Amino acid sequence: MNKKRSLAVYLSAMLIAAIAPSCLAAYTTDWLANTFGTNSTRVGSVARSMWVAPEGIIYTASMWDENEGGVAIYANGQSIASIGGHGEFQGSAITGNAMSIFVALQYSAAYGSGMVGRYDRTSRARDLLVPVSTTTTEKRADVVTGLATSGALLYASDFPGNRVRVYTTAGVWQQDINVSGPGALAVDGAGNIWVAQKSTGTVLEFDPTGRPLNTIQMSAASRPSALYFDAASGQLMVGDQGPDMNIKIYNVSGAPYPVGTFGIQGGYLDTTSGIKGQVGDKRFTRVAGIGKDSAGNLYVLNNPWGGTWDLGRDGGTDIHAYDRYNHLQWTLQSLNFEGVAAPDPGTDGIYFYGGTHIYTGSAGGTFVANTVDPIAYPSDPRVNLNDPGRGEHFGQLAVVGGNRILVATGQNPDTFYFFHFNAANGYIAIPDAALPGAAFNTAAKVRNGFFLDSNGDIWAGLDKTNAIWRYPLTGFDATGKPAWGPGIPTSIPATIAPLTRIIYLPESDTMILAQGIAGSTDWTSIGSRVEVYHGWRAGNTTTPNPVINISSANPKSISASGNYLFVGYVHTVPNIDAFNLNTGSLEATLNNSSPNTVYVGNDVDSMYGLSSYRRSIGDYVITKDNYNGSSVVVYRWAP
Repeated sequence: MNKKRSLAVYLSAMLIAAIAPSCLAAYTTDWLANTFGTNSTRVGSVARSMWVAPEGIIYTASMWDENEGGVAIYANGQSIASIGGHGEFQGSAITGNAMSIFVALQYSAAYGSGMVGRYDRTSRARDLLVPVSTTTTEKRADVVTGLATSGALLYASDFPGNRVRVYTTAGVWQQDINVSGPGALAVDGAGNIWVAQKSTGTVLEFDPTGRPLNTIQMSAASRPSALYFDAASGQLMVGDQGPDMNIKIYNVSGAPYPVGTFGIQGGYLDTTSGIKGQVGDKRFTRVAGIGKDSAGNLYVLNNPWGGTWDLGRDGGTDIHAYDRYNHLQWTLQSLNFEGVAAPDPGTDGIYFYGGTHIYTGSAGGTFVANTVDPIAYPSDPRVNLNDPGRGEHFGQLAVVGGNRILVATGQNPDTFYFFHFNAANGYIAIPDAALPGAAFNTAAKVRNGFFLDSNGDIWAGLDKTNAIWRYPLTGFDATGKPAWGPGIPTSIPATIAPLTRIIYLPESDTMILAQGIAGSTDWTSIGSRVEVYHGWRAGNTTTPNPVINISSANPKSISASGNYLFVGYVHTVPNIDAFNLNTGSLEATLNNSSPNTVYVGNDVDSMYGLSSYRRSIGDYVITKDNYNGSSVVVYRWAP
């Protein structure tokens, strides 16, 4: 090599290092909560129903998928295509035949609710609309709750109409069968129609003319949620979302009778074969779809618990594929939409807690647990359909003396929900309180920032109080339930008004306050000014040092740990900027490490979409909500 050129290269490298040494600090880009980490291969968001073609092609329907069509198509454990628009389908029901698939459609201003679309399986274009229900104005709840085909006929459950409607697959109406609250459907080899009544634990049988035949009466607690008739065995498979969380199998060649079950009784809530809340092979959550292919492989769609009225933000997609001998072959999982998981201090950042799920690992990670128990806690806000939130999938976590406190929120919250854990309930997060709420003696919304610090204290900017309120943790009872003392107010510094974010780091007695946008009615956004107060509890509540000026457009979410403030942006870039809390300088920008194979999404479209933790060895784990990729991006950074 030419010596002059070698010297020039060396000097150039030294100059670059001198100008921006921290921007070159080592970091890796990883992801959790989705089997695949690229946009083209990722598992689709929040599948709520499934149909399996004889050749093993899987079709799932979702109410919302940010980056592709709401009907996702899979084969051999891989994503191969999608159909339709990302907000086109309701997700409640899907079926198909050799030529077409039929899917319940989401409300549209053009045709309302209660419609079924027919799509050509080859061209993937919609070629027919079938008006199933006279309920055409429903924008939240499911209207068409079951679909099935048999030969030239299409069957559809009109839930508010209390009927099963029969059409030709060309959309020509044939007859109606009166059924109260119909749900999942299946048609057996004789053309008899099986209809699940979820709320009553019954499955009704009708002959092809609509005449009632037999009734399968399950237990009063059972919730039949999915049906599949296995022609090879002459058996009906019934997914049960009740306490058993399994699949029940009935011989239906004559009067139906039970012949077995598939899945561990109690599913993920069972404590005999695992920890309560733990998911895994045959430890099902809510079974939402069952299907087989012509080779006898069985496919089970789980829809993990979590999600309120916005059914597009339910607990996620979890498909298990089994061979004909019931051995698990593979899973496809997409477990996050508009949510983030906080690194767990109790495991030094090895586990991650979202609002409803727990993860660990890398390259997609391992789905450890679904922390919602709808049986024991039916009013849990994470499954309460009347909750004003749109799903409480954002997690904040503190570990105090071995006790974990979880805070679950939605995308842009002004209400925060608190949960605790104990040995008797395993991974289940037990609901405790809400802020605002009676436990904190306030009805004021949290509009000026919120933070749960590592000591378990709560910091909140209550609307129109012009104060930062600290609720000190006073301890835990014998069951692990936390309690907090009365709020202690401190006036918001005038230099940071209007206040929009609060972060307090007890280890260094550092308060971080972010300013909103003056004159704006959008209390969820961040402006350009962040003030850092060292010694806040010691009395310094008026003199910030440093003041961080954010020069990039549209900051939306911040997190802090150790010596750094992390900032994410909306409607601009997916970058995460790291600012030094002592100097205020920008020291690194995290986007994607080399090789550039992990899809990091477009931005951070949520108030609390970042979380960070400084591990015991000094490196940082930063997590980011990736609603585009239905995943959680994980950066591991060693400054």
